[in-house]
Amino acid sequence: MQEQYDAAGVEQAAQAYWDEHETFKAREDATREKFYCLSMFPYPSGRLHMGHVRNYTISDVIARYQRMTGKNVLQPMGWDAFGLPAENAAMNNGVPPARWTYDNIDYMRGQLKSLGFAIDWSRELATCKPDYYRWNQWLFLRLLEKGIVYQKTGTVNWDPVDQTVLANEQVIDGRGWRTGAVVEKREIPMYYMAITQFAEELLADLDDLPGWPEQVRTMQKNWIGKSHGVRVGFPHAIDGGGVLWVFTTRADTLMGATYVAVAAEHPLALHAARDNPELAAFIDECRHGGTSEAEIATQEKKGMATGFTVEHPLTGEPLPLWVANYVLMGYGEGAVMAVPAHDERDFEFAHQYGLPIKPVVLTSAGGETPAPWQAAYAEHGVCINSGQYDGLEFEAAVDAVAADLAAKDLGEKKVTWRLRDWGISRQRYWGTPIPMIRCAACGDVPVPEEQLPVVLPEDCVPDGSGNPLNRNEAFLACTCPRCGGAARRETDTMDTFVDSSWYFFRYTCPDAATMVDGRADYWMPVDQYVGGIEHAILHLLYSRFWTKVMRDLGLTQANEPFHNLLTQGMVVAPTFLREGADGRKQWINPADVQVSTDDKGRPVAATLKADGQPVTMGGIEKMSKSKNNGVDPQALIDRYGADTARVFMMFAAPPEQSLEWNDAGVEGAHRFLKRLWAYAAEQGEAGEAGEAAPAGDLAPEVQAARREIHETLRQALIDFGKYQFNTVVSACMKILNTLGRLGDAAGAAALRREGLSILLRLLSPVAPHIAHHLWRELGYGEDIVDAPWPVVDEAALARDTVELAVQVNGKLRGQIAVPADADKAAIEAVALAEPNAVRFIDGMTVRKIIVVPGRLVNVVVG
Repeated sequence: MQEQYDAAGVEQAAQAYWDEHETFKAREDATREKFYCLSMFPYPSGRLHMGHVRNYTISDVIARYQRMTGKNVLQPMGWDAFGLPAENAAMNNGVPPARWTYDNIDYMRGQLKSLGFAIDWSRELATCKPDYYRWNQWLFLRLLEKGIVYQKTGTVNWDPVDQTVLANEQVIDGRGWRTGAVVEKREIPMYYMAITQFAEELLADLDDLPGWPEQVRTMQKNWIGKSHGVRVGFPHAIDGGGVLWVFTTRADTLMGATYVAVAAEHPLALHAARDNPELAAFIDECRHGGTSEAEIATQEKKGMATGFTVEHPLTGEPLPLWVANYVLMGYGEGAVMAVPAHDERDFEFAHQYGLPIKPVVLTSAGGETPAPWQAAYAEHGVCINSGQYDGLEFEAAVDAVAADLAAKDLGEKKVTWRLRDWGISRQRYWGTPIPMIRCAACGDVPVPEEQLPVVLPEDCVPDGSGNPLNRNEAFLACTCPRCGGAARRETDTMDTFVDSSWYFFRYTCPDAATMVDGRADYWMPVDQYVGGIEHAILHLLYSRFWTKVMRDLGLTQANEPFHNLLTQGMVVAPTFLREGADGRKQWINPADVQVSTDDKGRPVAATLKADGQPVTMGGIEKMSKSKNNGVDPQALIDRYGADTARVFMMFAAPPEQSLEWNDAGVEGAHRFLKRLWAYAAEQGEAGEAGEAAPAGDLAPEVQAARREIHETLRQALIDFGKYQFNTVVSACMKILNTLGRLGDAAGAAALRREGLSILLRLLSPVAPHIAHHLWRELGYGEDIVDAPWPVVDEAALARDTVELAVQVNGKLRGQIAVPADADKAAIEAVALAEPNAVRFIDGMTVRKIIVVPGRLVNVVVG
């Protein structure tokens, strides 16, 4: 074999071998244990970033490891190809989103292949292809029949200049991201999926997912948000009279309600605004505000009195009715009973507008509620200032209040959910067409199943003036399936979360003539899912919902989609910047910066390589375009090879932790692979064959080295099972160091063969190309991925002597070596004779001797 390590040549040859032999093509085999390993599929943005590389490398190491342990492994790949970024890119470049998307897919596929991932590319899919999204449409129609899909009006962000709906992230300070126009709130018909019908099951089944991070399960539980509380009615005489209903989880504080607030869209607010121009203007302002809970939580609390009052249901006291921007019509009843003494938002609002604050619960903060807010004010406690409820604890007070309300037909106990039905309509072009037809005579009519898919035209170029489908007559014009008259197609498309909610099923049977077939029952659920924690709520929740829907339709036996979940840490790197005269920050890529360090290697100063002038060192942050601190994976592969990138990624940090980019670490990974290559080249020249354990009498130093290798192997096997790949790479380095110290004593040559075979198999999932090449070159076998996983030789771990620590009264005083089969009495005798221990025992009475086998002896004196 050649002397120098040529990463590019080695990797190209290995990948060509795998392609030729279809090494990673998965086939269903009922006689073998399956393992479905999956990364969250990428959006085809154009180029891989380091977050992609880390995510897919983690998955690939797991997949290769599971294969080498004998499992039948499936690891597929595809493209989450619909979505708004493609439309934005199309507007910027003047090309159809389809062309931009397919070009990006081609480029990114090449990048993924260059990293040597063990992917079954025969199962590749793209969600923008009709043979995929037809099943989005098919299931939509099935759920429409069952009432799980329905239509109602929903609130959207409307850009009056572009004449289009904006996503929340496209609204910046109340204005459209592109036009700068003030965004309006509009009520339009939209399609929804009734995920709330599955809320109880989605919540309960989280307890059946022990392989998920506890943080993710908690996030989902909070998002589903099951709340036990009381529905409370506030009678009023507004617009002919009625009852204003609110839901509260703190009925024990009802006697502290000092006002009631409603959302701007609430019917009572709209009624009050009819003869109040100032209130009407405020309601219009609220309509230009945020629509999400996150936005509401951070924006300034604003409100206006309606001039009307409602009646406290227990005291009859009139309470002022306000319109407040922190109340959302889409949550609960669109109204809140405000108890400023015990709710932070109500407290802030009351202080701003001089409204009464009445403490009615004795908390650890005392019986008053002064400014500023304290978390203790929201605690449960004993009721005070509450009349007949004084002295009651939380649960007793809630029961009593609920009973009194029920007696007056003004309330009852109720369970509510934070979870809302999933609005899937998007007023955008690049997505799955919703399979509905609008007929003037028949209304909204489903597209017949035999007419699926409704194909999205791929030649449209969005120009920012609304959905181009609305101007595409060839798409719009159709015939009503019911009456045969002229009709128009629905131009809304589906939320792209629909695409990603079931793609893992389609991977199992990508050529199926139905949505899924029996192959899905072999592979599902996914055994290991890998992806970012930013998808912990919506994507994972929608995927769980979709799986349960498919189960109820008889399409799958799976109850949950993902058995185990690994949320990998971010890739972070230093940031550098200069500040211009106008105060704007210019972010500088770390590759263009020279960093000076102190004698401990800590960075102390930085200069720009181009001019030698200082730059400011920012913090360590996630790699991003905005901070210009990213590293181009392709440049790294071109310079060092894919295996170096993979080894660095796995060695620098455990998968769940953030990985801090370090150029020196990359160099170190490359040096290790070059050293391994050089060592293997020496062994290849020796012309020895086989990988059997050394036989016959081994020299003591060879025996010790073999024991060290098998001890390292034992720990590495444990670490592989825990996905602690950083310590696995460290184990490979230790084995190479041990082999490098071997001389020519009896058995050394055979141990080099055995040790190198162990090292290559351990390293193979992490650095597959070099392991594949050296395995073949050294004559171990045809393909290392089919080699048996290394096994610890227990005989190699046997020791003639063991070392024990000697303690006196629990403090370390010395070390002793005793025969491995020494009994307790012999161990005690040697410990009592240890010279340093004798000094501390001298003149004292030995009370007890404690022997912990294989570890220590503790002599207790007094």
